[in-house]
Order: sequence, then C-alpha cells, then structure tokens
Amino acid sequence: MKKRLFTLLCFFLSLSLSAQEIALQLYSLRNELKENPSDYFEMIPSWGIHALEGGGGYGYSDSEFQAMLEENKLRIIGVGADYNQLAKDLAPIIANAKKFGAKYATCYWIPHAEGPISEEELIAATTLFNEAGAKLQQEGITLLYHPHGYEFTPTSTGHLMDYMFENAENFAFNMDIFWVKQGGADPLKIMKTYPGKFPMLHMKDRRKGTKNSMDGRADVEDNVVLGTGDVGIAAIIKEAKKQGTEFLVIEDESSRSVTQIPQSVAFIQKHLK
Repeated sequence: MKKRLFTLLCFFLSLSLSAQEIALQLYSLRNELKENPSDYFEMIPSWGIHALEGGGGYGYSDSEFQAMLEENKLRIIGVGADYNQLAKDLAPIIANAKKFGAKYATCYWIPHAEGPISEEELIAATTLFNEAGAKLQQEGITLLYHPHGYEFTPTSTGHLMDYMFENAENFAFNMDIFWVKQGGADPLKIMKTYPGKFPMLHMKDRRKGTKNSMDGRADVEDNVVLGTGDVGIAAIIKEAKKQGTEFLVIEDESSRSVTQIPQSVAFIQKHLK
C-alpha cells in the first residue's frame, strides 16, 4: 500500500513539474480563418495544440462554435481585454471570458501617441490594471498585460516598464518575448527579475539581424521558427518550467505561420522534456 501511495505521489509530482502546455494565439491564423475556419480548427490538434487564445466566432453562432471546439478537443484559455473597455465597463469582458470558460483576459495595447509610451501614461495604465484586475479576480478571471516594446525606454536603473512590473498587484503578464526583445530589453532577465508574474508567454522568435524599435511596430515576416532567431527561446523555456508558467502560447504573425507552427511546437516539446 505504501509503495502504491509513493508511486502515485511521484506521478502527481511529475505532472506538477511538467505543467506547461503549448497553446496557440489564433491571430496566427487570422488570414486562414477568414476563408476556411473549420479546416484549420481541425488542423490545430494535429499540431499537438488543444489550448487557444483569442475569442470570436468566425462566422459561427455561439453554440456552433462551442460544438466545433468540443469536436476538435479545443478550448479557449484566454480572451482579449480592450484598454478603453477596461476603463469603461468590465461587463462585456467578463461575459466574453465566461462564455468560453477562459481564466485569462489580456490587454494587448495601451493607447498612446506613436512611439515610446510616456511615464505618466504607464503609471495611469498600472493604476487601471490594478483596479480592473481586482474586480476581475472576483469573477475568477486573471487580467494580464502584454508588453509591446514601446514600454522599455531606458532609465537610470533599468527600463520604464520596471514600474509596472514592480507595482502589479492585481494583474500579471502575458509577455510577448519578441516584442520585449524588439523594444531593446532582455525577456529572460525580466523573467528572472520578476519571477511568478508570467502565467502566459507569447512564444515568438525574431529573425537574426532585425533592428530594434520602440513603437510597437515590426515586419511580421521577421517572425521565424522558434529556436532559429535571436530571442533565446531555449533558455526562456527552461525558466518558464522553473517558474511554473502555465501556457507557452505560440504566436506567429508571418505569412508562413501554417508551416512554421508545427516546427515551433516540436522545438518547445524538445525543450520541455
């Protein structure tokens, strides 16, 4: 009996140590899903992916969309949370998340003038995210922010974005490692400096030789297969395992996404072993 209990304990411990799940940001298939959504929703599980980020019905009714997800053993784990909507009324965000049973809602952009965000705007956003995040927590939803590169203006001690990392009390981060790199920062260093704040990561690699920018803009064709660019994906996966990051979300905005995504899945799986 003791031997059996020990075996079960080891089994569940191994599960807890391998908690990372590969997911897909549906924006990666934004063009393909416009024309043949059913074909691609059938294809995604063949890549070894069953968790999706991104809502929308792609022309289906709510019941039809849910049925298609269930038929293909897919589920929505995260939806969007528009900044202006967060400031105005949380009800639509809550309703959308609960419709899919999603536990995460991500804000992808803070409205600001073209170029780097100002300190005042970043502080105001942090205040809003803490306020909205506290209310969403009461509904079982975790608010996340997705840095986009324009937050990493250098300061005397680091980057402007450090303020948000240090003052995030009621929200966490869905860090897009491509955009952090694009903004001139080091995503691995950030993870190590602020452990436990990254339940989701956008796994996106950047073509070697790409120039940095701090305006949240980049050529989508600079998205390359994970492990072939300059972001340092392998080390980030290792740190994600250490920290217990729940979802490693592949986002590939390039025109080659359909062929690149399976290769990126293979790379992650290799380094999760």
